[in-house]
Amino acid sequence: MTTTVPRSTATPSLRGRILRLAAAVTTPLLPDDYLDLVAPLRAGADLRGRVLAVRPETADAATLVIRPGRDWRGHTPGQYVRLGVDVDGVRQWRAYSVTSAPGPRNGPIAITVKAIPDGVVSNHLVRRTRPGTLVHLDQARGDFVLPATAPRRVLFVTAGSGVTPVMGILRSGALAGADVVVVHSAPTPADVIFGAELRALADAGDLRLVERHTDSAGLLTVDDLAALVPDHLDRETWACGPRGLLDALEAHWADADRAELLHTERFRPVVVTPGEGGTVTFGRAGVTVAADGATPLLDAGEAAGVLMPSGCRMGICFGCVLPLRSGAVRDLRNGALTTAVPGDGVVIQTCVSAAAGPCHIDH
Repeated sequence: MTTTVPRSTATPSLRGRILRLAAAVTTPLLPDDYLDLVAPLRAGADLRGRVLAVRPETADAATLVIRPGRDWRGHTPGQYVRLGVDVDGVRQWRAYSVTSAPGPRNGPIAITVKAIPDGVVSNHLVRRTRPGTLVHLDQARGDFVLPATAPRRVLFVTAGSGVTPVMGILRSGALAGADVVVVHSAPTPADVIFGAELRALADAGDLRLVERHTDSAGLLTVDDLAALVPDHLDRETWACGPRGLLDALEAHWADADRAELLHTERFRPVVVTPGEGGTVTFGRAGVTVAADGATPLLDAGEAAGVLMPSGCRMGICFGCVLPLRSGAVRDLRNGALTTAVPGDGVVIQTCVSAAAGPCHIDH
């Protein structure tokens, strides 16, 4: 018996035909590559943001107002966002606290950056970035946030740019009516980021502000804190600043059996120095292999027995994309460098990227 299957009368959708035609016309680039030029913030694109304004805060700090792409999911006050920027041909990623209160969907956000000596990214953002600049973004994350029910007695202990996540919390209004004390350390009154705003909040009775100016009074110590805020151990406390300060605070709260009341956010001083070739670790596979600077990571992984995702193997289909958890890689097509510090998870094309120093791939 012969069964005849009728030929389908369905016709491809107009959109599908247009996309296939566009792909044929734009090869070896994809239509998305051209869309990135005219609509970089569209839904479905790699998450980016456009700098709308750069506002000086102090002599070495500035706030960047950024309109994120349509896929931005918003943030909780106190969280940070990873920001990627190309500096002298190297894509660098750093984490900065969101200092604006949550707003409408796709509304602008703000980050505040303090330029540090020899800080490649921080100096670029503070001194060289102009409105209109496109930056790469990751979704907001971090647990330096208030609980669902905000405590009624709160202490913030901050130093330098450690005040940035706290300002995001204060601006949100979540602590309206609470007993809030802010102890902030900076070299001089002029170096206090958000100084005028914090002092205005104190004058309005919204918080008690204690400024410690280290050029004249020295570094803030636990003993100083005990004198300035006698009930500090009874307050739920959020602290952000240099390692030495946070180490001392954590030891003090632990010794008093109050460790559960202290929440800390630490700066990440990790610096990635690109090189030529290096060890490549495929984390989930548990494989580490040495690779030279001319071998694609895809080939290095396969040679070591790692089952790697792949497609065209020439940088077109994006079938080989994997997260770079840390380290540096070089794009073999144009020499561009991409770096990541632990936890970043920057995505890279393994078929056209080679090791530029030790790197860790999440695969």
